[in-house]
Amino acid sequence: MAFGLIHYNAPGDTFEAFVRYAAEAGFDCCEVMITDVWPRGAAFDPARAHEARSILDRHGVFASALTAANDFVQLDAAAVEQQVSRMRQVAELARILGTGTLRTEGGQPKEGVPEERWAEAIAGCLKACGPFCQDLGVRLAVDNHGTITNNPKVLLRALELADSPHAGSNLDTMNLRWWGNAVEDLPAIFRALAPYVFHTHMKDGTGVRGEYRGAVLGQGEIPLGVAVGALVAAGYKGVWCAEWEGRTDKARGYADCLAWMKANCPG
Repeated sequence: MAFGLIHYNAPGDTFEAFVRYAAEAGFDCCEVMITDVWPRGAAFDPARAHEARSILDRHGVFASALTAANDFVQLDAAAVEQQVSRMRQVAELARILGTGTLRTEGGQPKEGVPEERWAEAIAGCLKACGPFCQDLGVRLAVDNHGTITNNPKVLLRALELADSPHAGSNLDTMNLRWWGNAVEDLPAIFRALAPYVFHTHMKDGTGVRGEYRGAVLGQGEIPLGVAVGALVAAGYKGVWCAEWEGRTDKARGYADCLAWMKANCPG
C-alpha cells in the first residue's frame, strides 16, 4: 500500500509546489482537487489534467483520487442527468491523471428532497453513473462529509441501495465524530463501513462541530488503530491518505501524519 495526502490545508502556493512538497516529504501519492484541473467557472479542458499529470510524473507522485465536488442529493430527473453528465467529465479527467477513484460527495440538504429520501437520492445518482464507471474503469468513493453522509445510517443505506461494484466509501476517520457520533460508537461504524471503503482520509482531532479541533494522527480522540484494523480485516488494498486540519505549521503537520501512518498502517 501507499501513503498519501490530500491537496488541502497543505504546503505549496501552486499545484506543482504542493506536489514537490509531497515528494520531498516522502509521500507516494496525493488526492488531487477538482479545482487543480477544472477551476471554478472555467470551461471543461482536459489539457489542464494533462499538465497536472506531467507535474505528478516529474516528481514521482501518483494521483490516488480526484475530488469530484458533486451533489447527489437529487430526485429531479433533469438535475440527476446534469450531475451524471458532469461526473462523466470528471471521470475523464481522473483517467488522464492516472486514477480510477473519484472522491465523491453525498450532497447537501435542499428543498424537494426530504430527509427520509436522502439515501434513495444518493443511490439513484450512483446507479445512474454505473454505465460510464464501467466504460472508464472508475469507482465512486462517497465521502462521509457534511451533514448528510456523516450519518452512517444514510451512507450505508445509500451504498446498499446502489448495490454496485463501482460505488463505495471514502472513509474520513474524523468527520464521523465532527458530525456528532460518539467516540465510543466509532469502532462499530468503522467496521460497518470497512467492506465498502475504496479510499481513506486518515484524520484525527477532537470535538463536535464548532468545538472541533484538528490534530496530528494519533494525537486526537479518534480510535485510529481500530479503523486501520477494520480496514485490514475487510481486505482493504487502497492508499492511506492523510488529511490534516491543524492550525500550525502545515509541512510539519503533514510530515507528522506520514510518520504515524508509516508506523501504524501496513505499507
